[in-house]
Amino acid sequence: MSDLTLTPGQRRLRDEARDFVREEVPRQLLLDMDTEKINYPREYIQKLAAHHLLGLRFPAEWGGRGLDWSNEVLALEEIGVLGASLACLYSLPSIVGEAINVFGSQQQKEKYLKPILDGKLTVAEALTEPRGGSDFFGATTTAGREGDFYILNGQKRFIVGAEGADLFLVYARTNLDAKSHHAISALLVERGDNIEVQHVYGLMGTRGGGTGRVYFRNVPVPTENLIGEEHGGFDVFNQMMIPERMTTAAGALGLARAALEISARYADRRKAFGQKIREFEGVSFKVADSLTRLDAARALVHETARIIDSIGSSSYTRRMVSESKKFATETAWAVVNDSMQIMGGIGYTNVYPIERLLRDARLMTIWTGTNEIMDLVIQHEYYKELLALTSLARNVETDALNSDVEGEKVYE
Repeated sequence: MSDLTLTPGQRRLRDEARDFVREEVPRQLLLDMDTEKINYPREYIQKLAAHHLLGLRFPAEWGGRGLDWSNEVLALEEIGVLGASLACLYSLPSIVGEAINVFGSQQQKEKYLKPILDGKLTVAEALTEPRGGSDFFGATTTAGREGDFYILNGQKRFIVGAEGADLFLVYARTNLDAKSHHAISALLVERGDNIEVQHVYGLMGTRGGGTGRVYFRNVPVPTENLIGEEHGGFDVFNQMMIPERMTTAAGALGLARAALEISARYADRRKAFGQKIREFEGVSFKVADSLTRLDAARALVHETARIIDSIGSSSYTRRMVSESKKFATETAWAVVNDSMQIMGGIGYTNVYPIERLLRDARLMTIWTGTNEIMDLVIQHEYYKELLALTSLARNVETDALNSDVEGEKVYE
């Protein structure tokens, strides 16, 4: 992002996040997470909190800075340089915090949001289940009401941060008779004896973030820990898709930028056939294509951030957020692939971090809703907008020589 387009405050925030990434995150942490010597870096979360970098969008009274999405995506891109695991762990207080900030009571904010942003309480969002990922409304985890408690039973999987989480945001079926979005509720569930977390995955990438399977066995959850309305999980879910997908999109920018910088510098040093390889079109055009894709993705993410800041949650916002997640993550995948191609065989080794970034980038097109789900949302919201139009800037359909020929426009 060019300094010329940033306000002084945005530059300071960007530089704060950049300094944190450079000075506070040791190389060994990344290596140990990727080899799974570290499964959950709690100290990293605590350092972020100490630097007042968690939950930037939330009010100062709860530990945030009262900023907006236009600022948060700047910080997220810088954190994304570290790869998907640390970017995701950085995002979890923003994601879970969104539910508490928007739908939570004052008591819930005092009890949970403030310690989350202070780094005293770590969180995870328990959404995906073994029977399905994108099929949110097919959830089988249940929370039956018994007096002042819900009794939670079921299991979730692929839960990033699960191994170290003190608090889970859990979506569960509270109305067994209703269908679809009238059956689900969102609950804040504190870790306890009836909750088991298993580390059962051999992840291709995005390692060290505490991803696990979570079992809930007759867990008593106070009714005061309900987020929003009972059976109102659909509203919470819709709101949560904004931070889930925007944090992924912005983090993908940083990951892609890191890969491109590595390969471009390599191309300026590496010589073959008597010249730098950046002077060959096969290499230089890949750099040009990657940079263009990255700049386009960044522009889309920042425009979407401004839209969220201006109008909040809406059908149009959902479309733009989905476009940002889809385009930024597919851009990251393409850029890292091209970066590896530029570097040739050495890019396929662990002499450079390109192979780790490649493994990380692959998951970004899958989590928080696959990019195929993004396609469904994008076209659905577009059709709603298009077919609701009562007047057009110009009826371009008539701008053809034979547009009025009878019997040619047949639709059934």
